[in-house]
Amino acid sequence: MVERPDNTSPAFSTPLHVGRPNTAGRETFLRLAGEMFDRGWLSNDGPLVREFEKRVAEYLGVRHCVAICNGTIALEIAIRALGMKGEVIIPSYTFIATAHALHWQHITPVFADIDPVTHNLDPAAVRRMITPRTTGIIGVHLWGRAAPVTDLEALANEYQLPLLFDAAHAFGCALNQKMIGGFGRAEVLSFHATKFFNTFEGGAIVTNDDQLAEKARLMRNFGFAGLDNVVHPGTNGKMAEVCAAMGLANFDYVDSFIETNRRNYYAYRDALTSLPGITVLGYDETQRNNFQYVVIEVGPESAANRDEIVAALNAENVLARKYFWPGCHRMEPYRVLFPHASLLLPNTTAVAERVAVLPTGTTISLEQIDFVTRLIRRVAAAA
Repeated sequence: MVERPDNTSPAFSTPLHVGRPNTAGRETFLRLAGEMFDRGWLSNDGPLVREFEKRVAEYLGVRHCVAICNGTIALEIAIRALGMKGEVIIPSYTFIATAHALHWQHITPVFADIDPVTHNLDPAAVRRMITPRTTGIIGVHLWGRAAPVTDLEALANEYQLPLLFDAAHAFGCALNQKMIGGFGRAEVLSFHATKFFNTFEGGAIVTNDDQLAEKARLMRNFGFAGLDNVVHPGTNGKMAEVCAAMGLANFDYVDSFIETNRRNYYAYRDALTSLPGITVLGYDETQRNNFQYVVIEVGPESAANRDEIVAALNAENVLARKYFWPGCHRMEPYRVLFPHASLLLPNTTAVAERVAVLPTGTTISLEQIDFVTRLIRRVAAAA
């Protein structure tokens, strides 16, 4: 067991992070990077990017993968390609990039409440927020658990609104045997270094819509359709070849990464399941999951609240996080723009106050997890 070495030093000299990078396939990466240097082709839709797009599309069972430099730019391009403007409905309980991708383009994010059990967007709350100015809905597959796809698709069809999914957490997950990536008009992926499957930095738009994919490809490369032929407004959203090389090197280890995440999840769950006031968020084993996040909720039965538990962990260099506290609506600029938003978001506020996310991934050992869970038990059970 890991113990504190003395009374002043934290238990871990190297911090245990949420989302510390998974890296594997170093020899494959170095080979691909060497080939990249030999070709002298570092960016601009190179062969590694095209191979990476092909593998992602095949893995997810979709027609198109448009690789992008990062997930936020992928969101911005997808939003613009879908013609969203005015107001777009999103959850507030998500990473701030979901909201910023709209605000950055002078689109108003309208925050709808979540289901307090799933933490995903509540379709009934979405319906209440639809107005004549609404031009789209963005659902988030939070923690890799699928959003209420069927109900959101029904709403989008009823009001003739484009439906986009932020699937940054959900690579490798599925709903009823269909891989996440093929729902709505499009879905956006993140391959940031903190995700369980990373390309150093990167993202993608995945879709079965041929026209949308073509528009996204134009937009990620300044609108160029061939040499000196700009046919559409665009930006620079291209993925670099070295990032695609990392993705290709990691692809063979996706199942291994998921299995490690799954092992870690059950180690945490088994150690904490009987602790009063502490609930480990569950995964439906009938669905395909990536187990990327270990999420606990701290209830009133716990002797310590969420913030006290996180502080105790942080003191030992266990960098647990209060995701996604305090909610986008309580961050700038939204807390100034929408000062009364909390009145319509009671579930978001409550969940944000009780959730913590614990370190996992391939860089944490079962021995370290044992220390973390013993510390939680000690703090949460203290009289």
